[in-house]
Amino acid sequence: MSTTSRKITAVIRWGISAWVFAAIATQIWSEVVNDAFYPEKYFSYFTIQSSLINIVAFAVGGWLAWTRVQDTRLFTIVRVSVFSYAIVTGVVYNLLLRNIPSEGYEPPAWCNESTHVWVPIVIVLEWLFASGRISLRLRAMWWALLYPLGWVAFTVVRGMITGWWPYPFLEPDGPNGVGGVVAYICGIAAFMAFNAFIALLIARVWARLRSQPLHP
Repeated sequence: MSTTSRKITAVIRWGISAWVFAAIATQIWSEVVNDAFYPEKYFSYFTIQSSLINIVAFAVGGWLAWTRVQDTRLFTIVRVSVFSYAIVTGVVYNLLLRNIPSEGYEPPAWCNESTHVWVPIVIVLEWLFASGRISLRLRAMWWALLYPLGWVAFTVVRGMITGWWPYPFLEPDGPNGVGGVVAYICGIAAFMAFNAFIALLIARVWARLRSQPLHP
């Protein structure tokens, strides 16, 4: 594996981190100056939280790519999770949320399109072509569900207490009822696990092509 390819991977990862940071920072600033920023709601959205994960993960991933020949096992687990979240973010937004009218002030459109469309696409492409990945056993896909399930638990408890829900499909009093909410949660969780499985499978294929060992 060439040092040059790892350096390129590092620069790409840092670029992704900076891009997401710029989108989130611009969004927050525009809402603050327009007196429309409510942090207790803003930071409750899955997209925002996963974007913050992206900022840190790709900043650290860039450093790993710059200083190491291969990524670590822990980073690979995080990176697989990020891959899964990116696909879910893009699909759920474009299928369920894009046409829902916004309430109140709308930040610059490029911020929303970046975090929901373009960044997810780039994250998937980075996983497909980045150098230095290691191959993990397929059971590692379950780590990708740890954070989302925690987020769902927190969101449901908070929603029952406050009556505020970040996404319409999570509202038990909505047109789909409690059954619909459970169906959405189970469906999205299964989709996340499938995405993580695909990410690990991709890494395995590349590892076999390069005769690399399988990590536990």
